[in-house]
Amino acid sequence: MIKIIDWYIIKKYLGTFSFTLAIFTVIIVIFDVSEKLDDFLRHQAPVSEIIFSYYAGFIPFYLNFLSPLINFIAVIFFTAKMADQTEIVPILSSGVSFKRFLRPYVISSTVIFLVTLIFNLFIIPETNQLKIDFENTYINPKSDNSKMFTHMQIDKDSYVYIENFDNNQRVGYKFILEKFSGDNLKEKLIADKITWDSLKSKWKIDNYSIRKIDGLKESMTSGITKDTTLDMRPKDFEIYDNIYQAMNMNELNDRIEKEETRGTGVMVDLQLEKYKRFVYPLSAYILTLMGVSLSSRKVRGGIGLPLGIGIFLSFAYIIFIQFANMFALKGGLPPLIAVFIPNIIFGILGVYLLIKAPK
Repeated sequence: MIKIIDWYIIKKYLGTFSFTLAIFTVIIVIFDVSEKLDDFLRHQAPVSEIIFSYYAGFIPFYLNFLSPLINFIAVIFFTAKMADQTEIVPILSSGVSFKRFLRPYVISSTVIFLVTLIFNLFIIPETNQLKIDFENTYINPKSDNSKMFTHMQIDKDSYVYIENFDNNQRVGYKFILEKFSGDNLKEKLIADKITWDSLKSKWKIDNYSIRKIDGLKESMTSGITKDTTLDMRPKDFEIYDNIYQAMNMNELNDRIEKEETRGTGVMVDLQLEKYKRFVYPLSAYILTLMGVSLSSRKVRGGIGLPLGIGIFLSFAYIIFIQFANMFALKGGLPPLIAVFIPNIIFGILGVYLLIKAPK
């Protein structure tokens, strides 16, 4: 049963969190405009695109990224203020256990967890697509958008090689398709050019020759052009580093399933992106626990000391996440372990602080 004191703390928690979100939104937009203004002007980005594409994607992305920091600061700020105004001592002195005192915090952090999870799974990928398309067009456009020397396994028995794929024109040059039966080569297609036909959703192959092998028998055919269906799309050759952030869960799972067969070397990136969307919202519970434990004691100097410690720990949490990601990408650490390590370590720290908190 939620009582008046619970509603009081919940309103304080969510109100402070929302207010802090608004402040951070203004700050990051001002800093970003000052940094990106030259790029906007140099590439003649339309104002409507800047507002409704770039910042419509930029704001949700960075607020989601900084939400652990914002959440931690909000909890420490209003809890330390309650402690400084001697509001917590009467609550605990009236016979309310510290565990019971934590109930409204758990309810509030659950609301933040669910909202963050929904955003991670359904909204952020869509807004990221707006942001990424804008960045790749007006901020970091690539003069040469070609991918060189691509080897890819597209199914159990078929292998593809493309010497040069132009992502702008959706054309690949020096195309080879090999089909095997076990270890035996059964068919080899060589073509000068392969082009994606978006209307037919098929590939058009130009100036091709097909060599078929059946035991000791071989046959050779050639032609000018033909359409074919292959389990690959132009987006498989995109070379931007941030494309996985714009994939929805269906696209991400489908890409992971295909990557298990193709082995193009991006499996860790895909798995990291998938696991982060589910695991990182758990920070709402961990940082709330740490924040309450740190700031529920009244200290000399007011709220400055706990707020400073909170900011330091929240930045440490974000930096720890980045280090764990780098160990996964460069050091061979399994992606699932990499996304859980920060939460495990800071969760243990939160439990320790809870034990030491005044009861």
